[in-house]
Amino acid sequence: MPYIEESLSAGEQIVGFFRLHWISRSWMVLWIVLAIPTVGITLILALYEFLRLRSIEQGVTNKRVVYKKGIISRTSEEMKLNSIETLEIDQGIPGRILGFGDVTVTGRGLSNVVFKTVEDPMAVKRQIESVSNPIG
Repeated sequence: MPYIEESLSAGEQIVGFFRLHWISRSWMVLWIVLAIPTVGITLILALYEFLRLRSIEQGVTNKRVVYKKGIISRTSEEMKLNSIETLEIDQGIPGRILGFGDVTVTGRGLSNVVFKTVEDPMAVKRQIESVSNPIG
């Protein structure tokens, strides 16, 4: 069971999950390609990268935004929707061309939640804004 589902409180519902862009898998592909000249040694790195990427969960519920990572240990960053002050998108030239970027959620206090290398960062921003600032 995904962490976000597992950590839901009473009355909380998942609004959306944010997918990693395919470019985030580029290191894993590189390690697999390099497995041929290195006689399979880099397959260990490819397996680690696969597990690392698979362990990342990013999403929004009707009460909070959640970022979780960790293969064996778990680290999560969460922010209640009513604590959000700003949403920032960071997209370089490759990100604009290929459709990926980072979305930083800034709230009251010192903590930020950063969704890295997400697919379609504008859609992520709109989804968070639509839940945190409902119209009507």
